[in-house]
Amino acid sequence: MSIWSIIGIVVATFTTMEGVAWLTHKYVMHGFLWYLHRDHHKKDHDHVLERNDAFFLVFAIPSIVFFVVGTLQGLHAPWLWIGLGILLYGIAYFLVHEVFIHQRIKWLRSANSAYFLGLRRAHKVHHKHLGKEDGECFGMLWVSIKYFREAAQHLKAQEQGQ
Repeated sequence: MSIWSIIGIVVATFTTMEGVAWLTHKYVMHGFLWYLHRDHHKKDHDHVLERNDAFFLVFAIPSIVFFVVGTLQGLHAPWLWIGLGILLYGIAYFLVHEVFIHQRIKWLRSANSAYFLGLRRAHKVHHKHLGKEDGECFGMLWVSIKYFREAAQHLKAQEQGQ
């Protein structure tokens, strides 16, 4: 397997995970497993961990399985690289959702790009709904273009001193 094939598999898997995360968030977290996700939509928390944190296993287990199968079959098989794509998406999810958006760890507090501000705004719109119904903005790394445009306009207005 060439390095370009490996890179392609990792990138394709990472990209596919955004769709998997969107579908899981909308139909599983806001569906039959709402009881695990519900505490994530509460405004106040008196504990560090949420039941919602159990969802990391939903994504970690397939990654681990792909790593194990890939290790057993060798580097020529795609499974290891699929596992790596899932892992990299999980790391991106952690950094964007837990660190940047929810500030559960106090890093990345002030990003001044239309992309990050758009993600933060879309997530706030998602969290304005405290129930499982009427949700919107289920994406994590890619949300409706309108949020990126609004953020770009906001930054432009700031630059112009408005």
